[in-house]
Amino acid sequence: MNKKLKKKLKKKIGQLHLWLGLASGLVLFIVALTGSILVFEKEIDQFINPEFYNVSRIGDTKKTIDYCTNVIQKQYGIEKISRILVYNDPKRTMTITGKDSEGENQIFSVDPYTGKVLGLIAQENRFFSVVLNIHRHLLIDDIGEIITGCSCLIFVFMLISGLILWWPQKIKNLKQRLTVKWKASFKRVNWDFHSTFGFYTFLFLLIIALTGLTWSFKWFENSMYFIANGTLERPSAKVENPTKIDSLTDKTSFFQSIYRKTDSIFPYKGNIQIRMPADTINSILVLKENLEFSIPNQSSAIYFDKYTGKDIEIRPYESFSRGDKLKRLIYPIHTGSIYGYPTKTLAFLVCLFAVTLPITGLLIWLGKRKKKKVN
Repeated sequence: MNKKLKKKLKKKIGQLHLWLGLASGLVLFIVALTGSILVFEKEIDQFINPEFYNVSRIGDTKKTIDYCTNVIQKQYGIEKISRILVYNDPKRTMTITGKDSEGENQIFSVDPYTGKVLGLIAQENRFFSVVLNIHRHLLIDDIGEIITGCSCLIFVFMLISGLILWWPQKIKNLKQRLTVKWKASFKRVNWDFHSTFGFYTFLFLLIIALTGLTWSFKWFENSMYFIANGTLERPSAKVENPTKIDSLTDKTSFFQSIYRKTDSIFPYKGNIQIRMPADTINSILVLKENLEFSIPNQSSAIYFDKYTGKDIEIRPYESFSRGDKLKRLIYPIHTGSIYGYPTKTLAFLVCLFAVTLPITGLLIWLGKRKKKKVN
């Protein structure tokens, strides 16, 4: 490719980079800002609301899960339990989510040693639930998800095109591209900050953007599975309930029995989450996260009959396909939690830089417009 053609192509890429950046800038700003907040969601929430997540005193024995769910249903008019989370840490409270008479999800913090409700909040009113809704849906549901997804695709192009525009024509100019001239004019500092730090954060932002696409587009998730497994076929995330009756066999120790069975089948240290099906067809899904793994979000699964409590299907993490294992890695990679605080801090700083990209990019465009008017 000759120099003239390269220059022409680079100019076209620059124009696309500019106009797509202006079109998606506001959405990118919002998504990056909320993403930076969500990186330390657990730490911030537990710091602000310690009584919601920790018991005041560790007791000798715990109440059964069924005792705690019965307290919630009787005292707060909860009609259906939808999710129960029991932590391995003895200091942690039990978290129970249930639907009230209006069909709204309420999250309860329960002292597992006394069965006392320590706090409750409507799921949709929780601060980080609102932030997550903005991050994924811009508070406008399906349309918002399409907008953020398309903006994420544009951002992937922006990163790649930005790298092409940054790349110097001559190697001798490489050092200049790798530094910011802080003592130069504001216009030059702004340009250097946008392009130089854009280069340094390129790989991290690209990984965050690509992993984010799995929540926006089914075709992207399917492509990920195809690359990992060589096929689009995969085990269903739901298992149909075999028993067709309309009431539980035993309501006094139903959840506790499921919990104990899961804990005995998977004897490693871990948090256990019981997910009740939202419909009348599927079974209960119980996940036990392996806290002995160095990487978070690695869980084994068991499906239970929602009427009899009998285990239907056992899926140890080791039996998961490469695609399923990769999907389990997506969340810790996307949020930066994959290697704890070092990668979380890195993700936080990278997201904060991404917040500045639409602003510095806009200033570059305004500077060029002003220059054209002067000429």
